[in-house]
Amino acid sequence: MAESDPPEDVDAVRAALIEWYEQDHRAFPWRETDDPYEILVSEVMSQQTQLGRVVEAWETFTERWPTAADLAAADRAEVVGFWTDHSLGYNNRAKYLHEAARQVTDDYDGEFPEDPDELSELMGVGPYTANAVASFAFDNGNAVVDTNVKRVLYRAFDVADDDAAFERVASGLMPEGESRVWNNAIMELGGVACEKTPSCDAAGCPWRTWCHAYETGDFTAPDVPTQPEFEGSRRQMRGRVVSVLREYDELTLDELGPRVRVDYVPDGEYGREWLRDLVSALADDELVTVEERGDDGERDDDGETVARLKR
Repeated sequence: MAESDPPEDVDAVRAALIEWYEQDHRAFPWRETDDPYEILVSEVMSQQTQLGRVVEAWETFTERWPTAADLAAADRAEVVGFWTDHSLGYNNRAKYLHEAARQVTDDYDGEFPEDPDELSELMGVGPYTANAVASFAFDNGNAVVDTNVKRVLYRAFDVADDDAAFERVASGLMPEGESRVWNNAIMELGGVACEKTPSCDAAGCPWRTWCHAYETGDFTAPDVPTQPEFEGSRRQMRGRVVSVLREYDELTLDELGPRVRVDYVPDGEYGREWLRDLVSALADDELVTVEERGDDGERDDDGETVARLKR
């Protein structure tokens, strides 16, 4: 049974990982900055999106809106449109990032809070993202425990598949006051050496000396959620609605539908009911506005419901 405790030789374990990371690691531009705004943008963009796809989007975004104040002053529709144009998915992230920038500008006099708990007060910034910004911008975070880190700890040190156990071991491993380098290093380990299919020797994993999985050949690990297919998904259709509405002041459902799906048929499977549900969800997320144009203001089944991008 897993003991769920940090390894006894913790100093050697720490030193080996940090040396491995500092000798060679993937180059991402947000690893070259301690600007909390730039790091927040990278963290939000990286949620369920491959890092390789994020780089260009991040560079373009931070060039267009280089500070939190610049983003706060931007038209939210343009920010959401950027998200769609770069296939970053989940447009709510763009809306929340825009609102967080306004909070920093209006509520914090343009200065980001440095503590994870305070950072969590920003719109759309959950505990993980808050801790990442605190770690990478201010070297003031806790040990990161994401799915990759759990997989590393489960394999390397036979940690029980239990959140409290992962938290305890991760915290025990991280050197005091070194959250920036440590969290980068252990996430890099999970990203290039201890993936679902591990490449221990090819990646020169620094923990092979201590690794339970390497010793036993048992590389099982807790299940890791997989990203649903994007093509044809509801996420893709939401993005198309936003993208189309950027080009027009307003469109009725029957004008919008064919521009979103070529197989749109008013009374078909992908027709008014399907599209009305889609735009209503976007309205609930405050990304679009919906107006009924029936004679009595009630729902109109003839496709005269009008959608606009909220600005």
